[in-house]
Amino acid sequence: MEALKISSDVLFILLGAIMVLAMHAGFAFLELGTVRAKNQVNALVKILCDFAMSTLAYFFIGYALAYGVNFFSGAEQLAQRSAYDLVKFFFLLTFAAAVPAIISGGIAERARFYPQLAATFLVVGFVYPLFEGIAWNQQLGVQGWIKAAFGEEFHDFAGSVVVHAVGGWIALMAVILLGARTGRYTKDGRVTAQPPSSIPFLALGAWVLSVGWFGFNVMSAQTIDKISGLVAVNSLMAMAGGILVAMAVGRNDPGFVHNGPLAGLVAVCAGSDVMHPLGALATGGVAGALFVWMFTATQNRLRVDDVLGVWPLHGLCGAWGGIACGIFGSKALGGLGGVTFLSQLAGTLLGVALAVIGGGIVYGALKAIVGIRLSAEEEFQGTDLSVHHFTTAQEVDGRW
Repeated sequence: MEALKISSDVLFILLGAIMVLAMHAGFAFLELGTVRAKNQVNALVKILCDFAMSTLAYFFIGYALAYGVNFFSGAEQLAQRSAYDLVKFFFLLTFAAAVPAIISGGIAERARFYPQLAATFLVVGFVYPLFEGIAWNQQLGVQGWIKAAFGEEFHDFAGSVVVHAVGGWIALMAVILLGARTGRYTKDGRVTAQPPSSIPFLALGAWVLSVGWFGFNVMSAQTIDKISGLVAVNSLMAMAGGILVAMAVGRNDPGFVHNGPLAGLVAVCAGSDVMHPLGALATGGVAGALFVWMFTATQNRLRVDDVLGVWPLHGLCGAWGGIACGIFGSKALGGLGGVTFLSQLAGTLLGVALAVIGGGIVYGALKAIVGIRLSAEEEFQGTDLSVHHFTTAQEVDGRW
């Protein structure tokens, strides 16, 4: 029976890793459908190469920093390890690799290819594991301090803050340091519209991400005996809330509608194991509205050219999810308890602070040393042609 349980756990977490790996196709198609046609090939190549670079960074550095585990021994010794331990690395890698996939959408259409790969290595190797180890592996004694100060540890079941808020706030720093796309904001104060190139591809990306998210959330239990139906139902309710509110607030705009489920799912990750389904519905609904409002404000009033809106979607909705866990996870609002508002607030603010500092250091250093932005001519040609020497786009009347 023990051997059967171990084998079942290995299969369970392997399936979770495969589902989250499939989400990277969702990231790619979401970006492909949003960027202009002359940057579509780059969107596909960049996400795939970022995943490969993330694998190396996490294998050699990140996993050891977060969990104190390395693979620097012979194959014979590795083969004698528990199969679960090895597959667990794969599962957690897919979470780590989601961070540069998030960043990719914000810096699309004007970021240099190889400096971005270098940034991916630094983020996944050093910045992300720092907070991952604090939140999920008791590193540096921070969780003990939060519990002593506020009554409970910071709780983030599936990564609202650890993955999404961290990725979104790093992306914000990268977007600010890159600057807006050429022609996005004119000198006379106008905002030039650059609509999505393909709503069908955008929708496909949203669907792939939404389906894979049930591996992201449910299989964060990591062993089959800890699987929770509550996590599945809460994920579903938050997704529905995000869709319907984004549809209403966004006036049925298809871009907002298809980002609605993602906003809800980002927000519910942290508290999906402790909320009542009605609390999850409210969490997802607030996230849907937050995304629409802040995407519009970011692009039009703040003039931060975040192409896919990854800061409002992941950075803000992820932070909201960390805080919402402390609200709707409380027994007073039908949750299971074991969380407090102040502990969630403290952990969320810490994650945001580390992301801002780490993102600023990584992208600021690369900007100063090698440069992170394409030339004006390369940007005009499009990343497909200037980076990959291949394009499927055509110019018609001065537009791509």
